Amino acid sequence: MEQQSPFPRIINFEETTDLCLQFEKRNGLLPVIIQESTSRQVLMLAYTNKLAFEMTVERGIACFWSTSRENIWIKGETSGNTLRIEAILVDCDQDALIYQVSINRDGVCHTISLSGKNRKACFYRAYSSKNELKFINNMK
Repeated sequence: MEQQSPFPRIINFEETTDLCLQFEKRNGLLPVIIQESTSRQVLMLAYTNKLAFEMTVERGIACFWSTSRENIWIKGETSGNTLRIEAILVDCDQDALIYQVSINRDGVCHTISLSGKNRKACFYRAYSSKNELKFINNMK
């Protein structure tokens, strides 16, 4: 008779095709890198919980967990700057995600450029020397 292991089934995250997102590692949240699908430009970093992830999959638009407001945040719900999901990438440990998206309208950042529109990306400055930031060309 085969003896049952007293330990729960250990999943080899690197090799499984089962979706086993590790929300419990970071108090229910996973970091999500938002990347434009065509240019591969990193647009922003956000967080998702299980419900926001399920909403993202169901609706096909990016939904997140707002760490400042502590509630579900549907990107673009008020601004119209929604993000359509093109692909979702899962890292090796299933504790971080990349949403590859297409942008509907201007951009994803809540800041406004000199042209009066939302900036395309939240990453519009680069670290320089002496703890200074420089604006990235065409990202002002």
